[in-house]
Amino acid sequence: MNALTSSFDKSTLDPSSDRGARSVIRLTDVTKRFGATIALDRVSLSIRRGEILGLIGRSGAGKSTLIRCLNGLERADSGDVEVEGRSIIGLGERELQSLRRRIGIVFQHFNLMSAKTVAENIALPLKIEGQPRVVRRARVAELLDLIGLADKAGAYPAQLSGGQKQRVGIARALAARPALLLSDEATSALDPETTDAILELLRDINRNLDLTILLVTHEMSVVRAIADRVAVLDGGRIVEQGPTCRIFASPGAATTRSLLRAYRPTLPDELSARLVAGWGERTLLKVVVIGDQTRAPLLADLALATGSRAALLHGGVDRVRGEAVGALFLEADGRDHAQFSAALDFLRQHASEVEVLGHVAGDD
Repeated sequence: MNALTSSFDKSTLDPSSDRGARSVIRLTDVTKRFGATIALDRVSLSIRRGEILGLIGRSGAGKSTLIRCLNGLERADSGDVEVEGRSIIGLGERELQSLRRRIGIVFQHFNLMSAKTVAENIALPLKIEGQPRVVRRARVAELLDLIGLADKAGAYPAQLSGGQKQRVGIARALAARPALLLSDEATSALDPETTDAILELLRDINRNLDLTILLVTHEMSVVRAIADRVAVLDGGRIVEQGPTCRIFASPGAATTRSLLRAYRPTLPDELSARLVAGWGERTLLKVVVIGDQTRAPLLADLALATGSRAALLHGGVDRVRGEAVGALFLEADGRDHAQFSAALDFLRQHASEVEVLGHVAGDD
């Protein structure tokens, strides 16, 4: 039996609600200033139970301040922060310490204690909590089995690889059975192969334990791989949020488009150079298709329905969070305005997004 399902009881996380039934974290109009600088500007954000939410943004966007506000390390100047339905605004330090145990944190640079063994590092939150030694030992054994390091209990951090250290960090973050696992740039210090292994572990934890995960990262590949939803922070504001597949396929905010530039097909320079001012005989279109739309014979159906033919010039289909997403650059006949209008209507009905990029002169 898989260690994830044999050693853990999902009811320890939240026995009273089903997946997605309510928010583990809810921020409502949260504002935080440092002097004249506004770090967070009326931020509203919910993290639903059982989901993986990716929080992305440039350096200085406010990600670190948001994290500190949601676990009470910073006090919001206005607005409300709720953890499992309880407002933390106005709580004293003792109450906040209890609340923070509901949020496990995985750090970029592991933050393991070099003088303690793997088992002692994992047990540390339970020791601080005052759990008996027998309880700590049993829990550590479960977690070592979970992360695949049962043979490393007596090893010290210096004897571990980067990926193994991060696994220990994840186990330590899970020790007190938190409601939320916060991954703060947890894969930034790892090589691509190790990153993939850590993401697979996080995906398994989320799937099998129904554990809510907040990924705070600047690595778009991490978000694309495992996040259910994405929230984009810019200048202290949430400028866009939605399902990962939709955000990657058709980002609306300029910040999001910039962050995802390397992951979205763009019109090649040689095609851009052909664009002319005003109307041309041929029109370049960008068509975004998602899910089942990617499997339809779009161009053949277009010709049958409207009599308009279009050539595929560039683009392709990728996968985001397991969902097919395509960006197709088409060249259509624009000489017959009525036919072209019908073609546009057809494409808009059968694709997620259609954008007229410009026009090109016909071939002589």
